Amino acid sequence: MPSRSIVQSRIERRCAEKGLKMTGQRRVIARVLSEAIDHPDVERVHRRAAEIDRRISLATVYRTVRLFEEAKILERHEFGQGRARYEVVPDSHHDHLIDMTSGAVFEFHSEEIERLQRGVAKKLGYRLVDHRLALYGVPLKGKGRLTGRRAAGEAK
Repeated sequence: MPSRSIVQSRIERRCAEKGLKMTGQRRVIARVLSEAIDHPDVERVHRRAAEIDRRISLATVYRTVRLFEEAKILERHEFGQGRARYEVVPDSHHDHLIDMTSGAVFEFHSEEIERLQRGVAKKLGYRLVDHRLALYGVPLKGKGRLTGRRAAGEAK
């Protein structure tokens, strides 16, 4: 298995494709974001990056995240918790379910929801070109609290 220093993260590959200069600190931040499964905020990214390189400042993380966002490598989400959270721009569309108890963010895809949204747009005289959907919920008694990045894959 190749050493970690040789393997490029998803963000590093996208930066190279876009011709962005990658410093050592940007590489650490890129790897932290690429490996994240929890849609971290900047402070969480900073804590993780500083564990790898303690010289990385919070200001450096803010600047790097903004650079990645402007380059359309990172996607910013405002889930109503007072802090922006980030994920690598996905290769395929998905929506989000936010657990209001824990703050966990789960990704899911539902063809039924996609059809309904297209139908609503069409009924109002529009062709849907994009959308964002974030559902907010609390676990049902004895249920909820899904694990992992995707909420059981395809929503039913």
